Formats: sequence, C-alpha cells, structure tokens
Amino acid sequence: MEETPDLYGAYPRLDREQIGLVAAYGERRPTRRGDVLFSEGDCDYDFFLLVSGTVAMLDKGEIIRMHGPGRFLGELGLLTGQPPFLTARVEEPGEVIAVPPRRLRELAGRELWFGDLVLRAFLIRRSLLIEHGAGLRIIGSRFSPRCLRLRDFAARNRLPHRWIDVEDDEDAESLLMELGVPASETPVVILNGERVLRNPGDDELLRLLGLPPPAPAPSAHDMLVIGAGPAGLAAAVYGSSEGLDTMVVDAIATGGQAGTSSKIENYLGFPAGISGAELTERAVIQAREFGAKLHVPGAATGLRAGNGRYTVDLDGGGELSGRTVVIATGAHYRRLDVPHLDDYDGAGVYFAATQVEALHCRDVPVAIVGGGNSAGQAAVFLARHATRVLLFVRGADLGENMSRYLIDRIEHCPEIDVFLHTEIRELHGHDLLEEVVTKNNRTGEVRRFKVRALFVFIGADPCVAWLSGTVDLDDKGYVRTGGPQALPLETNLPGVLAAGDVRSGSVKRVASAVGEGAMAVRLAFERLNK
Repeated sequence: MEETPDLYGAYPRLDREQIGLVAAYGERRPTRRGDVLFSEGDCDYDFFLLVSGTVAMLDKGEIIRMHGPGRFLGELGLLTGQPPFLTARVEEPGEVIAVPPRRLRELAGRELWFGDLVLRAFLIRRSLLIEHGAGLRIIGSRFSPRCLRLRDFAARNRLPHRWIDVEDDEDAESLLMELGVPASETPVVILNGERVLRNPGDDELLRLLGLPPPAPAPSAHDMLVIGAGPAGLAAAVYGSSEGLDTMVVDAIATGGQAGTSSKIENYLGFPAGISGAELTERAVIQAREFGAKLHVPGAATGLRAGNGRYTVDLDGGGELSGRTVVIATGAHYRRLDVPHLDDYDGAGVYFAATQVEALHCRDVPVAIVGGGNSAGQAAVFLARHATRVLLFVRGADLGENMSRYLIDRIEHCPEIDVFLHTEIRELHGHDLLEEVVTKNNRTGEVRRFKVRALFVFIGADPCVAWLSGTVDLDDKGYVRTGGPQALPLETNLPGVLAAGDVRSGSVKRVASAVGEGAMAVRLAFERLNK
C-alpha cells in the first residue's frame, strides 16, 4: 500500500534537522515488521516519529493510513489524555523516535513551530477520523431517546464513532445476536472492537475513554465557571493562567453552540476561518495546560450562598464550592413548533451542522430554517455535501440577522436556494424525514419539498433553569448584570458574574463571549481582593 497523501496538513513530514531536534527529547528504537507501536484503547503510549521504515494505521484490523520516514504518529488524544482510536503497526522495519507525552509537551512549549505543527495536524486528524467513522460503534434504534442522546453526546464531545441503526442495517440484528445483546438492552457501544457496553451512561463512557470528570473537591475553588462555551473557556484560560484555582462545569460537552459551528470566518486572527470544534479543542488544551480543572459532563442544578462562598449543586447529588462564580451557561436552540417534530429527532431533524451530521447529507437535498449566522454557516458548510440546500427564512431580508460575509457566500453558491417570508408547517416521512411543507407568510402559497434532513436554527433561549430565582433575570429570562452597587458583569449577588449569551444585553458573537469571559476574571479578582 502506498503512503497516504498529506491531506490538508494532517500528515506533515519533518526534515533531517527537525528530526534531530525531536530526537533530543526522545529515544531511538529499531522496529521490526509486525511490531505494534500502540493499539486502539491503550492507556499509556508515546509520540512516535518515523526515521525509516513504514507504519500502517489500522481501524478494526483494516489499514486506513500508511506513513513513511519523516512523519509522526498520534492524534489529539495524546494531548488530552484519551486512548488512541487506531492501532499503529510496523509494515517495513526501520527506526522510530519515541517521545513520552510529558517530554512532548515540553518540546512543544520550547519550540513554537513544532507545537503549532503538531496541534494543527492532530486537530485535522481528529476531523478525518470522525469523517471516516473510526472509533466507537454505537448500535441502536433511531427511535430510542437514550440512543439519540448517546449519539449527540459523542458528536458534541467530538468522539470518533460510527452509528449502526438496527432499523436500517441488515447486519445490525445479527451483530447483536453475536454479542448476545437483546434489542431491549440497546443502545450498545463497542469499544476497541471488542468491549461491549450496554446502554452506558455518559460518565461511564468518558471514564472508559480515559477522560473521567475530576471528583468535586471539598475545599472552595477561587472561581467556578458554569458552562464551557467560548465565554466559559475564556474565563478558564485567563483565570487559571493568573493563578486562580479554577473549576469548569458543563452538562454535555465543551464548546457550547460555537463548538457545533462548521466554520467561523469572522473571528479575529483566523482569516481563513476556524471550525468551532478546533477553536474549542485549542481552548480546552490551553486551559488544562494552565491548570484549570474540567468537570464534563456535570449539570448544575442549583446555586446557594453561605459562609462567604457559593455552592453549586450538581446532577446526581454532588456539589462544588467557590469564592466566585461565572455564569456562562449560554443558550439552547429553540425547537420548531410543528406537529411530529420529535418523531424525526435524529432521524432527519438536527440542531447542529457538524461533520457528524454531514455524513447523513451526502448527495441528498436538505433544508435549513433560520435567518441568523448559525443558519448561514450551516448552509455554506452543507452545500459541500448535499445536492441542494433550501434555506427558509421567516423574515424579508437575510441582512436582518446575518453577517454580510455569509450573505455573500450564500448568494454566490449555486447549491443554496433562499426562500424569504417562508415558514415550515408540516413534516412527512416513513420513519425518516422525506418531505417538508412550507407556507409563504406574505402570499399564503403552500409548497412541498423533498428533503432528507432539516436543520433548525431559529434563535435560542437562555439556560437559566438551574438558577431557580437566585439571580435577577430580565423579562426574556437572561441574567441581569451591572446594577447600582455591582461590578459591570456582576449579578445582584456579589462575586457572581455572567458572561456570554446568557447575559442580558450581550452581543451574540463568539468574539464578544470570549472578551466577556476574560473580563469576568479581572472582575472576579477585584471582588476577591475587596
């Protein structure tokens, strides 16, 4: 098998001088044909740089990549503590340089070119693994709420996986019989090609993948950050880098709504754009490098004050204590008010447009409802996969809520058709979505469109149910800040701040959320020192 071409910078090749630099941080080892450098699911493995010979990357025994001299092995898990999702096997004998993770981080910190090169390659490799469907196998019914949640959890946490639908896949039933699992015990997750988990919880899945949430500490942290979207991650990075004992909590995954964005093109410093997933992964790695602790998944269920500190109650009975709190829980997308929407949830109706959802949209027509930036980003992204993208907007002009750069992309993309003054009234299909019925709210015209997926981006509501009346909210449910006696981002409770989309009056943009998260840290310092 020939060497895999370098796709988008995923497999860069180091020159002789660069190889010598890496060698100073590792150990040279001879290799023999058939040697396994690391296996899928290993808990402890090194970064490998090939000096000579070739190495094959295997997914469930199948060769999917081949690498030669000058290339390095590994994936994002080396930086985040996850086991690998592939197996590395020597095909042609030669020599490798093995660098332990601790020394790898040291090298990346001292040689910035190397750190940037490796991080970019690892991020792209994670995206390619997701697109390939490597990693976990999730087996279950599309009609199962628990199965839908598990798939969403894997997608939101950017875990490479392949979905096997028992309603659709002829081999799924025989596979379950072979595993000795009755349909009533689905969904099933297969790890490392052999370990079978029956209807696992989110905590169990992350623990087995090497990413257990840290146990809540009994002592008070300097700062609790509730929500790990852009505002929360910014607070984590700046708080921990300034020496604050910082704990971050999120109910589902890091990244928030921004983490599901296919491409953000108007974020400062990224002229070619950056995906929400990549921005999130970079921020998480950065926060951890500075010492921030992440408790994900960990849903906040309440906020209490007492003894000069605040206590955040967690789902499952745990609690966290902090001297200051940053509320960064953001907002969640609203659901479309049409009959039978829930029947197609995960079976054609989606609330995010990432590489995972794009796998279901190859060479089929899809619809998007919404007129904001999230809808525009989704339209541009899905146009690369679908045969046709229908964008339904209730308003009279895209410019009412969408950035100009996205409007220009849409206007110059022949695969995207925009329908203004249009609302979706009905959904139809047999098990899977097949058709949407729309109505023009100006002319009254009713039309039917054949589509295989519908993406809903119609605004958001703040995630504040867990606060249960402890902080002041405005008439739309967003957190009020900056009262007469309060600091600019501070709520009616001293030391409790709000940042990002959850805050009343905030600008609903990634850059402003990051800025508010950083500003909240400065204000937390001010409150702690009073």
